[in-house]
Amino acid sequence: MRRPTARALRGVLALTAAATAVPLAAPVPAAADSVVIGGMPVRVEDSPYVVALSSRDRFGRTRAGQFCGGAVVTPTKVVTAAHCLSREVLGANGVRDLKVIAGRTQLRGKGGRELAVRDTWVNPKYDPVTNAGDLAVLTLAETLPESYVIGLAGPNDGAYAVGTPATVYGWGDTSGRGSYASGLRATGVKVLSDGVCARAYPGNSDGEYLGATMLCAGDPAGGHDACQGDSGGPLVARGRLIGLVSWGSGCGEAESPGVYTRISAFTASSRNAAPL
Repeated sequence: MRRPTARALRGVLALTAAATAVPLAAPVPAAADSVVIGGMPVRVEDSPYVVALSSRDRFGRTRAGQFCGGAVVTPTKVVTAAHCLSREVLGANGVRDLKVIAGRTQLRGKGGRELAVRDTWVNPKYDPVTNAGDLAVLTLAETLPESYVIGLAGPNDGAYAVGTPATVYGWGDTSGRGSYASGLRATGVKVLSDGVCARAYPGNSDGEYLGATMLCAGDPAGGHDACQGDSGGPLVARGRLIGLVSWGSGCGEAESPGVYTRISAFTASSRNAAPL
């Protein structure tokens, strides 16, 4: 079992290499029936809150510079994972061309909008060692339609009930072996108990699950999961945003569920409220 890392990091480093290396290093095209891990292609028109984070300067033009995902939570605000904006991902000097791609299913397509980012906020309590508090907020330079916005699940929302079906979205690795998607994909998972993740990640070399700001979701049998490149993308249940792709051990492996940023830990009713 590989030590879990923030799921963008391995994938982002691979994408960075592909942007500057010979063609042999480019990501392998995704199979037509693959998705995140174990799902299916979807249209962004049906889930307009799903967006891609992009920097062509750092990650090249092959996939429109996509390196992470995000979710629209107000017409000018997008939430994503804090580690997507880290030094390891964006480089020592950051990037000048950070954009949010909204309304585009196919990264190689020309539809939708590419919006500049006016400001960024990274949770000051984010711990890059444990990935606790893995949340960032992007303020857009332009306004998106209200119809793009997804509601946030609060602390006592029934969408967090164990066993609740949920959907995770992204343009990331569809196989766990570097097969990156060019079209938006989604896969179904279930909300799992904190105990399941605590047993999977008890604080040894496989990582530590901290339920205060983390959420456990997946398929106990494996086969359905987010993967590298999906980081920051939305986990949705009952029509509300409940989590953001954060970290995990491997992709789609049995007894190694995905760990997500728990959105309810950062809503207005929380003491860790984010500027949403």
